[in-house]
Amino acid sequence: MAGHSQFKNIMHRKGAQDARRARQFAKLIREITVSARQGLPDPAANPRLRAACAAARQANMPRDTIERAIKKASGGGSGDDFAEVRYEGYGPSGIAIIVEALTDNRNRTASDIRAAFSKHGGALGESNSVAFLFGRLGVVRYPADAASADDMLEAAIEAGADDVESGADGHEITCAVDAFFAVRDALEQKFGEPETAKLDWRPSTSIALGEDAARAVLKLIDALDDSDDVQNVYANFEIPEPVMQALSA
Repeated sequence: MAGHSQFKNIMHRKGAQDARRARQFAKLIREITVSARQGLPDPAANPRLRAACAAARQANMPRDTIERAIKKASGGGSGDDFAEVRYEGYGPSGIAIIVEALTDNRNRTASDIRAAFSKHGGALGESNSVAFLFGRLGVVRYPADAASADDMLEAAIEAGADDVESGADGHEITCAVDAFFAVRDALEQKFGEPETAKLDWRPSTSIALGEDAARAVLKLIDALDDSDDVQNVYANFEIPEPVMQALSA
């Protein structure tokens, strides 16, 4: 199980699901707010806002909550002024970690993230200290029943995608960053709204972890993800299935 797909499983293992759901909604609303303020408040004319709304619907956020967030963001009031910040560092066992945040207080966020790294056996690094270990790409996912593997591959290639992986879990289409919106929009016209569509960091190589190391890394990932300012966490580790089963026992 790779690091970039790890976190949904972590969520299912943890307790206090109501609190986590509330944090997830707060992060989604923050992304909707930033997206609406940086572009038009109409999802049809704002690709980033459209992606944020799709992610919110995927998380079962009520439609009126999404609409209120857009309306508030486009109201022109003072509100919170969020900045996009990326942090990089190393975790236990030399795991490389990228943290994406939206914050209205850079000093607070940097302090919280530095403390999380330090408390859980890691170290916050300088900008671009680990980014070279990852590739930036666009990722679009559809459920398996959205299309046959051949139809999805044909449509993705025609749209300008680089690769398609199809299986029982669904279709994953990857593309260059500068082709992301064109690929997503072309596929959406043909197959409807995707399950997810976002820019992602993928590690060029991954480190396989044993049980003790995996437990330490997951504690750090959880601590980072618990921050209200943190939107996404990426890491270059893999947890073999027997180790994951032991951790879940």
